[in-house]
Amino acid sequence: MSQPTEPRTTRPTDQRPTLSRRHALGGVAGVGLGLPLLAACGGDDSSATDPAGGSGASSGGSPSTAGSEGAEGSGGSGGSSAFASTSDVPVGSGAVFPDEGLVVTQPTEGEFLGFSITCTHQGCPVDSVSDAGISCPCHGSIFDLSSGAPTAGPATSALGSVSLTVDGDEISRA
Repeated sequence: MSQPTEPRTTRPTDQRPTLSRRHALGGVAGVGLGLPLLAACGGDDSSATDPAGGSGASSGGSPSTAGSEGAEGSGGSGGSSAFASTSDVPVGSGAVFPDEGLVVTQPTEGEFLGFSITCTHQGCPVDSVSDAGISCPCHGSIFDLSSGAPTAGPATSALGSVSLTVDGDEISRA
């Protein structure tokens, strides 16, 4: 007769894994799906006080008439080089300069104003300017050309102001 044997264990109890592959892969998948959702929905009002407004996160393309930006900036006397020409910014409207992280408006002829492209509602970059104002595509906020104050949509505070220098026909940061 055979004697009863004790059940065998494949691992001693002190060497149990603390994280199984299934749980690790599930966690990686959850982070991979959840992180973009948090980034799209997240945001705070702290960008309203930052004139640059997170320009590193903006898209590289230029959806406005700023295709020739920086070409005229070789002979400026200020600390910043020119990023646009006054002819790039229509009177009674403006232009978005994503690479600079700002919007330049010209509410009246010869008056050039700079604002951050970061919407104060949830941090989306504004993408267009018309005679109606500066528009944010994410939730429909519209901002005034002269003050950057919200005139429509969910935003409740103004776009951050950015000081500009106009030298002849060149526009640069002050």
